[in-house]
Amino acid sequence: MRICSILVLLVGLWLSPSAMAAIDVYEFSSPKQEEVFHELTRELRCPKCQNQDIGDSDAELAKDLRDKTYVMLQEGKNKKDVVEYMVARYGNFILYKPPVMASTLILWVSPVIVIVLGLLMVFARARKKTRHHADNDLSAEEKQRLANLLNKDKEN
Repeated sequence: MRICSILVLLVGLWLSPSAMAAIDVYEFSSPKQEEVFHELTRELRCPKCQNQDIGDSDAELAKDLRDKTYVMLQEGKNKKDVVEYMVARYGNFILYKPPVMASTLILWVSPVIVIVLGLLMVFARARKKTRHHADNDLSAEEKQRLANLLNKDKEN
């Protein structure tokens, strides 16, 4: 009985289209070319998945981008040429580390600005409290009156 269920499972997996998913196999002319290919597939973001590189993504678009990268490297293009092509086609979003430009400067600077403004607010509030406490100091006459009032309450 147990062997029969294992056989049914194996046949089901063998016939299942998802179990027969293709594994990309690329042949390179040199180890350096293969290394550049793997670097590019780790550096380029899948536009469909948004949080995976094209080397890790199972999306059809990522497979097409891997294939295009492979073809360009086989044509003799270098890493810079491939990156420029991908950026021209998909924009800077395809890069995990986009360049610092005027349009992206706010993304790089805004966290620092928010932290500095937060610290300035904390210091301003702390100084205001200190100044507020200093203004509330009682004169000697007022302290005496307060002590007299407190003593009256204790006696009653």
